[in-house]
Amino acid sequence: MQHKSSHISWQNSMIARQDRQLRNRHNSCTLWFTGLSGSGKSTLAFALEQALHSRNIASYVLDGDNIRHGLNRDLGFSSDDRKENIRRIGEVSKLFVDAGLIVLSAFISPDEGDRLMVKEMFQPGDHIEVYVKCSLAECEKRDPKGLYKKARSGQISNFTGIDSKYDVPGSPDLIIDTEHMTVDESLAALLAYLEERNYLASP
Repeated sequence: MQHKSSHISWQNSMIARQDRQLRNRHNSCTLWFTGLSGSGKSTLAFALEQALHSRNIASYVLDGDNIRHGLNRDLGFSSDDRKENIRRIGEVSKLFVDAGLIVLSAFISPDEGDRLMVKEMFQPGDHIEVYVKCSLAECEKRDPKGLYKKARSGQISNFTGIDSKYDVPGSPDLIIDTEHMTVDESLAALLAYLEERNYLASP
């Protein structure tokens, strides 16, 4: 494990986060979408991004698969690599929040301890955990990428929900039940949550 160098120091910007939020005319935060593969995390994140864009809200999706194509391409799916994957995304999400954006982070993030590690990186109110609830049976029925089929046949190991556990969030900020809610209904619930708590209002 690499350790922090004693020769580096934090450099402060002359532009504060509040200045960026005022420029963008809305507050910033991270919505952390967690749930099984196939539950609809990415679908909801990209739908919300589109809805926010239409309202002139600056946002960006950090998607699990997309991140592994670049930033985290050196990581596998061992317990340690998964933890590092989530840690890096937590740090990137925090930077986006400081930049004044609403960042939509969509990751299975199966371990409760890893999710807590990310939450503790943020100031109160800056991190919103969204549990995208959907049963394993329904996710496996959907299987949009064919991953469950490969996991069942042994082509993929350590697959969450099959031979690797998923810790259901104990106290998420918001639960979106995609097994019983349409995308439009789910999107409406997400927007209502943000509106009620003034994330979309000018600070």
